[in-house]
Amino acid sequence: MSSKQERYLRRDERATYQILIQGILDSRWKDAVCGMNIIDNIPGDKQPVTTLRGELSDQSALAGVLNLIFLLGLPLLSVEYLDQESAVSSKV
Repeated sequence: MSSKQERYLRRDERATYQILIQGILDSRWKDAVCGMNIIDNIPGDKQPVTTLRGELSDQSALAGVLNLIFLLGLPLLSVEYLDQESAVSSKV
């Protein structure tokens, strides 16, 4: 038996997420996306992509961020849950 216990995410707990959207989301939206970091990537000949990365209080907050993206008309590319190891290594 493995010494590392499998841990399950609950809907009502804090978690770190990375969300990719097509287009540019200005840093003025930081409060509206629950304080997530907003990182714009504007490649020369391709569509710009914005990365939102940060800890959200629960999955209700995640749903709120996703709803805002929808209301702004920005195409959603991906949503990824970052476990503790991924979240720590991505901050370096």
